[in-house]
Amino acid sequence: MLRQTLLKFFLCVTLLPAIYIISQPLKSQSFLAGDFDRDIPTVEEVLGYLPGSRITSPSETITYLRALADAAPNRVRLVQYATSAEGRPLHYLVLSAVENMTRIDAIKEDLQNIANGLVSNGSALPVTWLAYGVHGNEVTSTDAALMLAYHLLASSDDTLVDEIMKQSIVIIDPIQNPDGRARFVNSFRAARGIIPYADRNAVEHNEPWPTGRFNHHLFDLNRDWFTLSQPETRGKVAAIREWNPVAVKDIHEMDGDESYFFSPAADPINPNITPGQIELYEIIGKNNAEWFDRSGERYFTREVYDLFYPGYADTWNAHHGAIGSTYEQGSPRGLLWERKDGTTLTYRDGVRNHFIASLSTAEVVARNANRFLHQYSQFRRESSLSSTNRQFYLIDLGQRRWNAETLGRRLVSQGISVLRSPEASELCGNTYPAGYLAVPLAQPAGRLAKSLLDKDTPLPSDFMDQQERRRDQGLPHELYDVSAWSVGMMSGVDVTLCEENISGYPLFEGSPITPLFEGSGDFALAVPWTDSGQARLTILAHREGITGWSTKDSFEVGSLSFPRGTVVFDTASNDAFKMQRLRDLAKEIGAHTIALSSSRVHSGPNFGSSAFARLTLPNVAMVWGEGVSPTSAGSLRFVLEQRLGLPVMPIRANMIQRVDLSAYDVLIIPDGNPLASIGENGAVAIKEFVTAGGVAVAIGAGLDSLTFGEKPLINVRKELALGSTQIQDPSEAPFATALEIENEDQYFSAIRNEN
Repeated sequence: MLRQTLLKFFLCVTLLPAIYIISQPLKSQSFLAGDFDRDIPTVEEVLGYLPGSRITSPSETITYLRALADAAPNRVRLVQYATSAEGRPLHYLVLSAVENMTRIDAIKEDLQNIANGLVSNGSALPVTWLAYGVHGNEVTSTDAALMLAYHLLASSDDTLVDEIMKQSIVIIDPIQNPDGRARFVNSFRAARGIIPYADRNAVEHNEPWPTGRFNHHLFDLNRDWFTLSQPETRGKVAAIREWNPVAVKDIHEMDGDESYFFSPAADPINPNITPGQIELYEIIGKNNAEWFDRSGERYFTREVYDLFYPGYADTWNAHHGAIGSTYEQGSPRGLLWERKDGTTLTYRDGVRNHFIASLSTAEVVARNANRFLHQYSQFRRESSLSSTNRQFYLIDLGQRRWNAETLGRRLVSQGISVLRSPEASELCGNTYPAGYLAVPLAQPAGRLAKSLLDKDTPLPSDFMDQQERRRDQGLPHELYDVSAWSVGMMSGVDVTLCEENISGYPLFEGSPITPLFEGSGDFALAVPWTDSGQARLTILAHREGITGWSTKDSFEVGSLSFPRGTVVFDTASNDAFKMQRLRDLAKEIGAHTIALSSSRVHSGPNFGSSAFARLTLPNVAMVWGEGVSPTSAGSLRFVLEQRLGLPVMPIRANMIQRVDLSAYDVLIIPDGNPLASIGENGAVAIKEFVTAGGVAVAIGAGLDSLTFGEKPLINVRKELALGSTQIQDPSEAPFATALEIENEDQYFSAIRNEN
C-alpha cells in the first residue's frame, strides 16, 4: 500500500507541469484563431516553449525579436535606442505594411512637420507606440509584446491585422527596464521548484531586496520622464521624439487580486490636457471594453490611475499631444497566483489580456487614422499659436548658473524650445546681470513647458471639494501619486513668467555648458561653492589628488565677493600639471573658477588664516538592503556618485552592528524601515560612531534609528493631535501640546530662534 501511494505521488508530481500546460492549450501560436504564415518563427520554435508558459528573460526577448526581423525584413525594423546601466540593449520594433516601410523616412518627416506645428504634406500615418515593462517585475507585459509582434507579422488573410498594418505604424518597445526584469527573472528561476505555486507566500512570489521593479540605479523609471536622469529614459524620450506617436500606451501590472485597468483615467486630469484628447481616450476605452467583454474578462476604468503628474509615460506624452494611457493587469508575480476570491490567475492570462488591450488599441488608431492625426496636429498647432504667444518663462543665469544651464538642456531634450541670452538685461521688473534662458509658451510643446515650469498646477476645484468631503468622513484622498513638481524649484533656480520682447539664440540638445573663467593671476584658482557644478568640480579634483582649501568665512577681493565654503586651489599645494588638470575639469563640467593673483584680500580671512582648512574627500557609507527604501537609497547614491562623483560604500543594514564604522566619515541612513534590520545593537553602533565624531545623515523614517532605545542619539517626544486630551499610554508621557497656527505671523513666531 505504501509503495502504491508513493508511486501515485511520484507520477502526480512528475506530470504536474505537463498537466498545467495541457489544461490551458493554445489553439495556435497566437491568442486568436486564424491562419498564420509558417515562415514567421514562433516563440516555441525560437525559444523552446509555448507563449505564456515561461517568463521570458531580456536576452531571450532580443533573440526572438531578431528572429522576427530576419524573417520579415520588408515589414519590420529592429532598432536599438539605448543601453542600460548594466550594458543591456533596449530595442523597439517598427511594424507596418510593405508599402509603408518602403517610404518610412517620408512618413517620419511628415510626422515631424506635424509635430512642429506645420501642415501635413499628406505622407503621414499615425504611430501607435506600445511600451511594456517599465517596472522590471511587471512581467506579463513583455511576453504580450512578443505575441503581438508575432500576430501582426504572421496573420494571413486577417482583415483587422491588414488594416492595422496598412493604415498605421505600430512600434513595440518590449522591455523598458531590462536590468530590473533580469533581476526578477533570475530571482524567480532560482526560487522555482518542480512545480509553480499559486500560494502568494511562496518564495517565488517574494523577491529579495530591492526587487525587480527598479532599474540598476534603483530608480522608478515611470517617474523619470521629465527628469531624464536615467539612460533608459533618455533613450526612450529621444526615440519617441523621433517618431511623434499619436497614441502611447504604457503596459503595467498591479496587485494580483485586481482585474484590468484601461482608459478613461481617474480624476484629476491635468488642466493642460484638451477636451479633444479626452474624446479619443473615450473611444479607445470603449473598444478595449468591447474586446474584454467578448473574452469575458473583468476590468475597471475611471478609478485609481489619474492623468495629473506629467512625469509618467501617459501624462508626459499627453502633454505632447498624444493619447497617453496606462494599462494595468493584475500580476501573477510568477506563473500562478491564487486570488483572495479563490480564483487562480495564470501568467498566460495576464499575457493574453495585455495582448488583447494592445491589439484593440492599435485597431482604434488604424480605423480612425485621420482623426488621430488631426487631433495631434491641432494640439501642436494650437500650442504654437497660443494667445499667450508673447509670454516667456525666464530662468536667471546669475544664480546657480550650472543648475540653470542643466535645466535648460533637460527641457530641450524633451522637445521644448529654449532661447539663451548671455547679455545683461532688465525684463519685467527683474535684473538679469548674467543673462537668462527664455522658454516661449507659444511653441508646439508649450503645454508641457507650462506644466513643468509653473510654480503650481491647480487641481480642479470640484475634485478638491470631493477630497475635503472624504477627509471629513475619515476617508483617504484619491490622488494617485505626485502632486507637486515645478522643475525650476526642484533645480533651485528662479523662474519668472514675463511678457516682453525677448531675444536670444536657440539652446541645442547636448551642447556643452560653457565654463566661466574670471580673474587673472597665478596664485590660485577659487571655486565659489554655489551650485551642483561647483560641487562636482571640487569632488572630482580631490579624487585626482588636487589639493583644495575651504573657508568658513566669506571674503572679498576687489569687487568680487566669495561666500563661505569657497574652495581655493593654490599653486603652492599643486604643481603645474595639477593646476592645468583643474582647468580642464572645469572646462569639461562647465564650472565657474576665478583666478587669484595673491592671498591679499580686502575683507575677510587671508589664505593663511586659520579660517581656511585643507579639504579631504569624505569616506561615505550608506545603510543598504532589507528595510531600506530602494528609491531613497538609489536616489541618494545616484546623486552623490553619478551627479557629483563621490563614491559611496553600501553596507547591508544587518551588518551595521558588526562593521567598524570608524573607518568612515559619513553614514547615510535612507528612508524606509532600516531599524528593523539594523537592530538595537546597530543603533548603539551608530550612536558610538557619531559620539566619536562621525556624521550620520538620516532621511525620513531612517531617523528612527537615531531616536531608538533608552538613550537615543536624538531626544524626541510625542505630541498630542490638535484638540486631543487623552494620553493613550501614560508611560510615553510627557507629551507636547499641539499649537494651531492661524496665519503667517504666528508661523514665523513659532519657528523663531529665541537665542
